[in-house]
Amino acid sequence: MPNNDIIIIGAGAAGMMAAITAAKRGRKVVLLEKMDQAGRKLRLTGKGRCNLTNTASIKDFLAHVGSDSRFMRNSFSMFFNQELMQFFEDHGVPLVVERGLRVFPKSGKSLDIFLALINMLEHHPNVEIRKNSAARAVVVDNGAVAGVRLQNGELIRGSHVLIATGGLSYPSTGSTGAGYGIAAELGHTVVPQVPSLVPLVCQEEIPQDLVGFALKNVSLIVTEASGKKVCEHFGEMTFTDNGIAGPIVLSTSRIVSRTLHAGQQLQARIDLKPAIEREKLDKRLIADLNANGNRIFNDALRLWLPAEIIPFALKAMHIEYYKRLNQINGAERKRLLDFLKGMPLTLIGTRDYPEAIITQGGVSLKEVNPKTMESKLVSGLFFAGEVLDLDADTGGYNLQLAFSTGYAAGMAM
Repeated sequence: MPNNDIIIIGAGAAGMMAAITAAKRGRKVVLLEKMDQAGRKLRLTGKGRCNLTNTASIKDFLAHVGSDSRFMRNSFSMFFNQELMQFFEDHGVPLVVERGLRVFPKSGKSLDIFLALINMLEHHPNVEIRKNSAARAVVVDNGAVAGVRLQNGELIRGSHVLIATGGLSYPSTGSTGAGYGIAAELGHTVVPQVPSLVPLVCQEEIPQDLVGFALKNVSLIVTEASGKKVCEHFGEMTFTDNGIAGPIVLSTSRIVSRTLHAGQQLQARIDLKPAIEREKLDKRLIADLNANGNRIFNDALRLWLPAEIIPFALKAMHIEYYKRLNQINGAERKRLLDFLKGMPLTLIGTRDYPEAIITQGGVSLKEVNPKTMESKLVSGLFFAGEVLDLDADTGGYNLQLAFSTGYAAGMAM
């Protein structure tokens, strides 16, 4: 049986980029994909629009990367956002930069990104794509890679193997975490996984009228039971049947998911009026109460809150709905003020992997060479993409991590 130069397990963003990069260097590549199609998750990203990268500077970009962001400095120095954008534009995919420095294909279709990659692979003489080919294990001989054993028992020999199997998010696309088990069998430390960039679950019952309701330009503040602030994000969010979702919630989840999955609860507050300082808002409330003294509290709440939030607000504030505004005392006004500056929620968990954009955890970065993505434990073994303990905020950051680590591995193998 011939010995291949490179075997890549997983035809996602990282695996495809690594295969293209290595093939251009003249290396013979076998690209294994367990599903009947490559790049399934890539076609779903950005709600089918594919938020490819972010044009932030390296310094700003790394501020959005979790785990040990320093790990990415070497691969970013080789292949960062400008190189990635040029790569796709050179292959016929015009790009646009949108709000938040996020980069998308001009067509708004993630399919264009996938087709550019798969066309390069299918037409390159150095690449063999094998679909419906799930890997069972990496075969090692005397501390060095010797090949890959498939689930059907077939042995594919090769001197270099890249594990780019992704994480656990979107399991319907084939991301089942198989790479973690293969890495562990080879002696690698695998950091426990939790869903990330995922909706959060709250202890409070969310009224049906509130489900699907969106809040814009609010602040979400999360604190520990002691009152110590964990994080704060400003922007848009929505309510779900058992919690909260939306951009600022996804960003929050990356910071709090591991704590919640450890069984700890966290307190969340939604500042519904973040542009107004507390003291100024209190003065405005006093003026409104005085000017509308005969109005019933339940009806008058529309002065300060959307109608959808009012039932939740009444329950949280413990103020009788039938009171007239001129009957509201100082303590009750403070409770109203507290709600407007911090609508309270108790975070008790996250939604599961089918709703998570990424997986947090994975192969320990301490055991991987950041310049080459090669294992420090097994010669000829490489890792790229989400299988690593590497994750970032939403906004194009995670796909750049996949492409950059894939490129680095493709250059080194």
